[in-house]
Amino acid sequence: MSRSNRNYRDEYDNYHSSDAQKKRRAARNKARNIMEKAGKVSKGDGKEVDHKDRNPTNNSKKNLSVKSKSSNRSYSRKGEKGHGKRYS
Repeated sequence: MSRSNRNYRDEYDNYHSSDAQKKRRAARNKARNIMEKAGKVSKGDGKEVDHKDRNPTNNSKKNLSVKSKSSNRSYSRKGEKGHGKRYS
């Protein structure tokens, strides 16, 4: 799919505007705020907050870690215990 064919309006209407997706996005933002207050990340530092169990609603301190963008987005989505599973 090329960028010129991508319909962002439909994408928002069908996915990003759903209540479940809004809650996951809010939980990811909350995790970032938790790590900012702890002094582990700062705005514009190029780091991302990783949820070790891949569940964005689990914001316990032991579940959060700081990773580079490439490291956080390169995990295996299959095979590893706890990774690749969909959260509820």
